[in-house]
Amino acid sequence: MTERITCHEWDEIPISPDQADRLHAVARRYAARMGWPRNAVLTRTHTGLKAGQVVGVLSGPRLTLEILPKIDGEEGEVRSALVQMLAVAWDLRVVDGDLASLDTQRTDLLELLVRLFSERLHSAARRGLPRHYLSHKDDLVVLRGKLNINRQFTTLAGRQNVLACQFDELSEDTPLNRVLKAAVWCLISPDRSPANARRLANLAASFEAVSSVPRPLNERVRLDRTNRAFHELYDLAKLFLNGNWQSTTSGPSTGFALLFAMNDLFETFIGRCLRRAAAPIAVHLQQSDRCALHDSNGRGLFSLRPDMVVDLSGKPTIIDAKWKRLKDESTLGVDQSDVYQMMAYSQAYESHRAALIYPWHRDIGAPPGPTQRWNICGTDRTLEVVTVDVGEPQTAVEQLKDILGAQLKQVTPAAA
Repeated sequence: MTERITCHEWDEIPISPDQADRLHAVARRYAARMGWPRNAVLTRTHTGLKAGQVVGVLSGPRLTLEILPKIDGEEGEVRSALVQMLAVAWDLRVVDGDLASLDTQRTDLLELLVRLFSERLHSAARRGLPRHYLSHKDDLVVLRGKLNINRQFTTLAGRQNVLACQFDELSEDTPLNRVLKAAVWCLISPDRSPANARRLANLAASFEAVSSVPRPLNERVRLDRTNRAFHELYDLAKLFLNGNWQSTTSGPSTGFALLFAMNDLFETFIGRCLRRAAAPIAVHLQQSDRCALHDSNGRGLFSLRPDMVVDLSGKPTIIDAKWKRLKDESTLGVDQSDVYQMMAYSQAYESHRAALIYPWHRDIGAPPGPTQRWNICGTDRTLEVVTVDVGEPQTAVEQLKDILGAQLKQVTPAAA
C-alpha cells in the first residue's frame, strides 16, 4: 500500500528518516538530471524534509509526495488551479467540466494527469491509431505491388514459382505511436488507481503492433492534419517522458518524478495569458534583441531578455513575472536586483512603462491588479507592481486586460 503525502512549496515535511531517505534519493536524481542544485527539490532537515520552489509529484517505494503551489484556497482548489496553469502552459484543452469529473479534492496531481491522458488517448485510439505507409520487400507466389527486376533475375533466377515483390503497406508502427506507447508503459505502475490501471492496461494492448524503442523522445514525429486528434496527447506524452520541467527517473532504487519549477511555470502561464489578453497586439516572449552595453566597435554586450514585451505602437511595455510572495510594507518586498533589472530593460527598450507581475495572496492587503506605481528617478518612466490571482487561473486573461487597461484601448486592430 502506497502512502500519499501532500504539502506546499517551502513547507516542512515531518516524516520518518526512512521515508525522508527514499524521497530525497528520488529528488536528488531528478535534480541532477535537470541540472539543478542537488537540494533544489527537497532538503533534509532534523524533522524530515523541506520542499523547494517546485510543484508536482515524487514517488518512491511505497511513498508518494505531492507538492502544491503556495496560493490561497483549499487543497482541491489549489490542485485544480495548478492543473489549469499547466493546461495553459502546455496548450491543453481543460475546461471546468473536465476538472469536475477529475475529482481534484481526493486525487493527487499525477493521477489527475494520468487520467486526463489515458481517457483522451483511449477515446482517440478507439477511432484508430495514426498510420502511414511503410515500404516492404518480400518473395511471394502472387505479385504484390511491383516486381523487383534485379532480385528476380539474379537471386531468384532459378525459382520460377516465386516473385520478388516491392510494395507499400499501411502500418501503425509510426514515430508518433512509438512515443505514445512509451508514455503508456512509463505510467503503468502498481501504485496507479484501479480506474487508471485498467485504462492503461487496455491502452497497452492497443499498441501491441507498435515497436518499443529505448529513446522515444528521439523519434522524428511529424504532426499534421492527418493526426490532429493526437497533437495534445503527444504533448502530454512528452510531459510524462521527459519535458522541459520534468523527468522520469529509475535505477536500483526505483522512483518517478513529475515536477515543475514554479518560476518557469508562472512565467509561461502569464506570457500565454498575456498574448490572449493583448490580441491582436504582438507580445514577444523572451525577446533578446537589445543589450545593456556596446563596445567601441558598436557590438552589443550583455544581452537583455525580458519575459514579455508588449508592442504598443512603438511604445513597448516591459513585463517580468516573478513567483515571489509580496509583503505588506512600503517596498512590498520587491527585490532590489529586480528593480535594477527593470530599469535596464526600460532604458534599452525606451519603454515608459515597466511592470513586475507577482501572484496575489490575501496578506498583501489589496485586491488583485495594480498594487504600486513608482517613478524611475530622473526620467518620465514608471515601474509598476501588479498582482494576478492564480487561484482563479480561468480569469487571468481578463485580469491582464484590466492591467493593460487604457493602453489597449488606444491601439486599434489596424494599428496593431
